[in-house]
Amino acid sequence: MAALEVADIFRDHGPAWRQSHKGHVSLGQLKVMSAIERCRSAALGGHVLHCPGCETTQIAYNSCRDRHCPKCQATAARRWLEARQAELLPVAYYHVVFTLPAPIRDIAYQNKAVIYHLLFKAAAKTLLTIAADPKHLGARIGVTMVLHTWGSAMTHHPHLHCIVPGGGIANDRQRWIACRPGFFLHVHVLSRLFRRLFCEQLLATHHAGRLQFFGQHQVLANTNAFTDWLKPLRKLEWVVYAKRPFAGPQAVLAYLSRYTHRVAIANSRLIAHDERGVTFKWKDYRAKGRYRQKTMTLETGEFIRRFLIHVLPSGFHRIRHYGLLANTVRANNFTQVRQLLHTPNKTPDVIAANDHSPGCVYVCQSCGSPMTIIEILEPNHAPRAPPHQIT
Repeated sequence: MAALEVADIFRDHGPAWRQSHKGHVSLGQLKVMSAIERCRSAALGGHVLHCPGCETTQIAYNSCRDRHCPKCQATAARRWLEARQAELLPVAYYHVVFTLPAPIRDIAYQNKAVIYHLLFKAAAKTLLTIAADPKHLGARIGVTMVLHTWGSAMTHHPHLHCIVPGGGIANDRQRWIACRPGFFLHVHVLSRLFRRLFCEQLLATHHAGRLQFFGQHQVLANTNAFTDWLKPLRKLEWVVYAKRPFAGPQAVLAYLSRYTHRVAIANSRLIAHDERGVTFKWKDYRAKGRYRQKTMTLETGEFIRRFLIHVLPSGFHRIRHYGLLANTVRANNFTQVRQLLHTPNKTPDVIAANDHSPGCVYVCQSCGSPMTIIEILEPNHAPRAPPHQIT
């Protein structure tokens, strides 16, 4: 039996769910549902492949390429990682996570683009500021940040995963300053500055009239009410934590391959879909060891709702680079850093063409020989005759 996919759930229950939630689903969410339902099906077209080695014929339907689709992220991640390989440095890499407290998560869902951007901005400034302070590192660092908006149970839990080389360029740009072995920056110092910067930016954003409030949060549209609501959050301990350094640059790539293009839930976590709802694997981080791995069953409509709350605003970049890794200065900075570390420059490999380009090589699943395209299938068009064998 074929493995269960999010697309199966959307195809079976999507039309009825959309009808029952009419007027409460955004255009972006509707587009994501449609893309996932049509992904790798006759609706998007494709091609018929033939293997001259074993005479196998198979149909390959086109991908939707939506960034929220569980089936379309592996190729996108591979291309992104190919570009990153040339940028790895022979230094320790650290993983720092910035998390928003629960009250702010609630209003973040109503103001995704604004508050997610503030999260990036405050976290980046926090890392760059503390690292530049001579009392801590005294260097200009580079950071790659990846936004995740979900917890393991698909609840709304926006947080940033930050990958940071363990050191930076000195202010005089004449030497590389490495951090202490096994230690990057004090998380308590990071937490307090992050809290202050985010709260200041959030209040300024409110004063500029860029926040919207609905339901029980409508009262926060008033400036005085919002200021009072924010006061207790300035006294909480905001969660910022640093994990142990990666075991070498290749471990960084392995980590990034799992995190950069992840979606709210992978198809591999789905267990069953029946009259009770959708059952899937999740990880309870409050438990310890093997007891963390658990299963959860959600009513199908609730499963769809939780998946869709993680649809990002159109055009929003969930992977961003700062400091030495900022896009506009990255090439020049890497040249200098490699000189300071006495490491030769690398030339990135040419990234493969997209899946459906004529130059893409398709490999036979039966014998490993290159396959040739013998028929192009237009969208919503079935092949003229059934393939001899479909794999």
